[in-house]
Amino acid sequence: MTSGTPTPLISADSDDHQTLGDAIAAQIAHLPHRPRLLGFGEPMHGEDEFARLRNAVFGALVDQAGFTSIALETSAWHGRTVDAYIRGGDGVEDNVMAAGFTHGFGESAANRMLIRWMREQNRHRPQAAQLRFAGFDAPNEMTGAPSPRPALQVLHNFLRAQASSQFDLPPWDTIDRLLGSDEPWNEPAAAMEPARSIGAEPRVHDLRAITDDLRWTLTGETPRLRHETSPDDIEDALLAGRTAAGLLAYHEAMAQDTDHRWQRLAAIRDTMMAENLHAIADRGPTLVFAHNQHLRTGTTCMSLGPMTVRWQPAGAHLADRLGSDYRVIACALGEATHHDIPEPASDTVEGALHHGLPPGNHLLSAPALQTLQQGLATRSTPTFRYFPIDDTLLSQIDEVLFLRTIAPSTTAPDLVMLDRTRGR
Repeated sequence: MTSGTPTPLISADSDDHQTLGDAIAAQIAHLPHRPRLLGFGEPMHGEDEFARLRNAVFGALVDQAGFTSIALETSAWHGRTVDAYIRGGDGVEDNVMAAGFTHGFGESAANRMLIRWMREQNRHRPQAAQLRFAGFDAPNEMTGAPSPRPALQVLHNFLRAQASSQFDLPPWDTIDRLLGSDEPWNEPAAAMEPARSIGAEPRVHDLRAITDDLRWTLTGETPRLRHETSPDDIEDALLAGRTAAGLLAYHEAMAQDTDHRWQRLAAIRDTMMAENLHAIADRGPTLVFAHNQHLRTGTTCMSLGPMTVRWQPAGAHLADRLGSDYRVIACALGEATHHDIPEPASDTVEGALHHGLPPGNHLLSAPALQTLQQGLATRSTPTFRYFPIDDTLLSQIDEVLFLRTIAPSTTAPDLVMLDRTRGR
C-alpha cells in the first residue's frame, strides 16, 4: 500500500467472498445502531461478480446480524412470485426466474443461487423467522411502462372482498372500461414521442382519481384489516395501490413534451422505489441491492445525449425519512478488461486505489476517500455501462467496496452460499 492511500477497514482475496461477507456482517452487527436498510450498490449492471459478493454479504448478515430480508432492483410487483416461491410455494425454478424478475435480472446465475439458497434456508425456519425476498423497482424502465390493470384489479378485488358497507367502490366494469385495451399502454414509441403516449387522454386523469380514492379507502381501513386479514394480503393490496398510482403518474409524465420530461420520469421511478423500500423496511433488517445511482443519498445525474438529467434517487428519500436507519456501501471498480474497462489513470480515485492497494477486494471509509479525492480528477467512463466515482458520490455513501480487478468468472457462482448452507 502506497503512502497517502487510506488503510482499508477490511481486505480479502478477490475469490474469498465468504471472508469478506463475514467481516462486513461482523462490522454491521457491532454498530451502535444497526440500520433497518443496508444498501449494497453496484457501479454497473451486467457483471455477476457484484451479485456474488452480495450473496456472501447477505448470507453472513443472516447468520450474524439478524437480517431476514433482501430487496433487489427488480419489479416489486413481479417479485411477489419469487417471495412466494422461497417461502415454500409451488413452482418450477426456471419459471420463477422468468416471471419473478424484470430488466433481464432473471438470467443472472447469482440471482438464481440466491433464490435457491433462500428457499432451502426457509425449509428449516419457523414461519415467523422465514427469509423474505422483495423487488423494489417499478414494473417499468425509463423507456416505457405497462398498463396498471393488474395492480388495480388486485386492489379493487381486495377491497370488494372485505364486504364492508362503508366501502363505496366503483364497479370494476367502470374501471375496466376506462383502462380499455392494453396495447395503447404498452406503446413502445411513447417514451421517445410524447404524442404517442396514452397519458394525455382524459381517462388517465379519471383513473388517477379513482386510484387515489381506492388507496384512501384502503389506508383508512388498514388498522382494522390487519386484525381481520392475512399480512400477505394487506401487503399485496398496499403494493397494488402504490404500483397503480405510480404507473398512472408515469404515463401522464410520458405525455408531457417539456424540457424536464426525462427528469420527471426518473424522479417518479425512484420515488416509487423509495415508497416500496420504506414498506419493506417494516419486515425487519434488509439488504438492498441496486445500482449505486439509486442508493446514494443525494442528487444523482445521468447523461442522455447532450442533456444531463438530475433528480433525487431512492436513497435520498430513504436518508431523509430513515436517517441512521439507512446505510450505504457502494462498490467501485478498478479494472475489468472483459467489459472494456482498462486500468484506471493514476490521477483518479480509482487509479490511486488500483495502484496503491494490493490485489483483492477492499472496504474503505467514504470520508477517508474524500480526503484522497482532493486534487484528483474524475475518471472518464470507458463504457456507458460503468459509472465511476463522481465528484459527490463519496459524500452520499458510508463506505466503498473497491474491487481492484474483476476477471471473467471461472468458478461456480453458487460456491459461497452452498458452503454456508452445508455449514448449518
